[in-house]
Amino acid sequence: MDTYKFHEMTLTWLKGGTTHMDGGAMFGVVPKPLWEKKYPVNEKNQIELPSDPILIQHKGKNILLEAGLGFGKFSDKQIRNYGITDESVVDDNLVELGLLAEDVDIILMTHLHFDHACGLTKWVNGELVSSFPNASIYVSEVEWNEMKNPNVRSSNTYWKENWEPIQSQVITFKDSIKLLEDIEMIHTGGHSDGHSIVLLKQKDETIIHMADLMPTHAHQNPLWVLAYDDYPMTSVFAKQKWVNEALQNNYWFSFYHDAYHRMIKWSTDGKEVVEKLERTRS
Repeated sequence: MDTYKFHEMTLTWLKGGTTHMDGGAMFGVVPKPLWEKKYPVNEKNQIELPSDPILIQHKGKNILLEAGLGFGKFSDKQIRNYGITDESVVDDNLVELGLLAEDVDIILMTHLHFDHACGLTKWVNGELVSSFPNASIYVSEVEWNEMKNPNVRSSNTYWKENWEPIQSQVITFKDSIKLLEDIEMIHTGGHSDGHSIVLLKQKDETIIHMADLMPTHAHQNPLWVLAYDDYPMTSVFAKQKWVNEALQNNYWFSFYHDAYHRMIKWSTDGKEVVEKLERTRS
């Protein structure tokens, strides 16, 4: 497991499963000759996309950022269509760290699409139950409302199996919320109407987790937005704001879906990689 010591925080990337999605869908209107220079693609035009939650240990709390794909949540058809090659082993990872799922105190959900939220619930004796029964689950109010009442488009990714067993654990916020003084969730919209980003602050340093506004390092350009985005221009404006702030202030960028990098810090013009934490590939 990849780990990074961020002053008083310890970040550990857990193995939440892997999908392989269509590269054209992941880069929207960007021509393939441009994006394939930045991110490898297979013979089916799919790109590798891990769904790896980050365990943040801070001030005596165990915090998960995102929840992974879970285990046993997909049909054979879905496994084929989403290019799933492995499912979550988050429980095993936690045991390796001396923890159980019951020890998770807080879960930060940037949004509730299936590739982020399937790990919130699990099958036990034919019944779906909460995977992390003692955790408070934070998500924007807009996202939670759409999760429970999806429209004709979003019903493909907001599944009742992922929210019904955990609804008593959910805590919503409107514009932003601060946790443990050093962690902030900020509603941005764009990828989904309720999408949020997360800031981790320690001393004079910041890690920005832009979730699916910047799913991989190859999506740094504010105009490179996903075809999956419900509100692409909102994504563009949010990326312009936050990428610029992050570059000008030397923030780290962390990733949930990047197959090659856990975190990157770019130069202020965004053209050079100053520091990086590569993803261990096995």
